Amino acid sequence: MNIRLGNDAIVERVIFADDDADAISVVTAEVALAPGSKFAQTVLTSGARRQRIETRVRHPGAHAEVRLDGAYLLDGQRHADLTSVVTHGGLDGVTSQLTKGMVTDQARGVFQGRIVVEKGADQTDARMGHHALILSDKAVIDAKPELLIFADDVSCAHGNTIGALDDEVLFYAKQRGIPEADAKAMLTQAFVGEVVERIQHDGAREVAAAWVARKLGSDA
Repeated sequence: MNIRLGNDAIVERVIFADDDADAISVVTAEVALAPGSKFAQTVLTSGARRQRIETRVRHPGAHAEVRLDGAYLLDGQRHADLTSVVTHGGLDGVTSQLTKGMVTDQARGVFQGRIVVEKGADQTDARMGHHALILSDKAVIDAKPELLIFADDVSCAHGNTIGALDDEVLFYAKQRGIPEADAKAMLTQAFVGEVVERIQHDGAREVAAAWVARKLGSDA
């Protein structure tokens, strides 16, 4: 898919990648912004046998803004690869990226995010975060967040955390009579909820919240 925004255009794209467990799916989007434009994307995926969702953004600076978010919820032997490259080529550009994930059983999640700030793209503001939960000893997460900066006057940062659910919180939930499976679903839903809440369109945000709840087996 090729997406080209005009000056001051606003586009929000929400992707529900609900592939079959045996499917092989590879999709790529090329996005070109214009001065003052805003592009927001949220990817929600439950994975497949092999799945790659790639987004490449050409950022002109010029007060344009990009938000690239994602959430992956993987079980069984499912695999998901969320890959993105944002290239800032001019002054005064903003990029915000947040990806959260959960893997259990023998699932594998991959996050590859790269933000490039080219020479002359001063006053770029770029933030990238990837945070994930591993709920099984056999599940795997590969994360590779990258910042390549060739300009001087910039504000850029990235963060990456991978861990498990808090045992004390699970114990407390069990003491309150909440079954362990329900407690894990509730905590995971809250964990990825930050991604859902960043969706601007009210209707899409409600659908996304319901999709996450359904995938986690929660009615919350």
